[in-house]
Amino acid sequence: MHDMEELCKLARSFPLTEGENKTGLPYLSIYLSREKEAAMPRTDSFYIYAVIAGSLRLHTPSGILDYMPGQYSISKIDTPTSGHILTFSQQGDFLAAAVELSLHDVISVLLDLDGSLAEQIAGSTLDDAVTRSSDRHVLASIQRMLSVTKEPAQLPFMGKHIKRELIFFILCGSCGSQFLQSVANIQQAGEIYEINSWIKAHFRDSFTVEELADMRNMSVSLFHQKFKHAVGMGPLQCQKRLRLTEARRLMLDENRNVTEASLEVGYESVSQFTREYRKMFGTKPKEDILKLRGQLEKQVNFS
Repeated sequence: MHDMEELCKLARSFPLTEGENKTGLPYLSIYLSREKEAAMPRTDSFYIYAVIAGSLRLHTPSGILDYMPGQYSISKIDTPTSGHILTFSQQGDFLAAAVELSLHDVISVLLDLDGSLAEQIAGSTLDDAVTRSSDRHVLASIQRMLSVTKEPAQLPFMGKHIKRELIFFILCGSCGSQFLQSVANIQQAGEIYEINSWIKAHFRDSFTVEELADMRNMSVSLFHQKFKHAVGMGPLQCQKRLRLTEARRLMLDENRNVTEASLEVGYESVSQFTREYRKMFGTKPKEDILKLRGQLEKQVNFS
């Protein structure tokens, strides 16, 4: 089983610079940040992002999620790839390891799963002790992956082996059901995934469903149906959630006021922004940010 001190020591044994640090495995990187904005992978592939030292807050359409050392996030189809560092390590930095996973990597492991196990993962019915143990094994697999980069002769074979092991434990861990659903959505979506990536990059801009459908040479009705099935919401709803999530981050992390945040993410009307913000987060922007700051102070004081 992994030990966080050993994992941190191993990560620091690499010659690290600010941002992404490649390793001997093309899909494994160590990220170091001394600034408040955490360096994150820039890829449309799945990736796991495990916190090694310091703590991280991610702003996602599902809410604000905090990650402490030993915890990990998995990129999903609609997750913004940005993070804000909550606390630094004693060395004054933040460390994380990221492993990029292709759809083929994941599906090959899924095909080898016992049918009943796949059903339990999909239904979130695995025993809690199994998921907790699997989450610990995820970090142990990353530690082994870092270790094997020190052994060039073992690297090609062992890297692939450990990556399959890592995927297995992710599927059996606390994020397994969501991860499995993301895989199923992407496998069925294809071109929709590319459009969703385009929306993530252009959510501040104005566009219509008709324009998006034209990009894939589809009728509007077919495109909307496929997009909603793959992503779980319509394209304009996806854009709205990305806009509101980013505006929330700007107000919370960069102290922007309501007007500044709404304009920066693409809203022309502050009143419309406030209405949609309240509908998504349950309260007005100012009240929401005050509440979140209070919760954050409690978390920092507790830790």
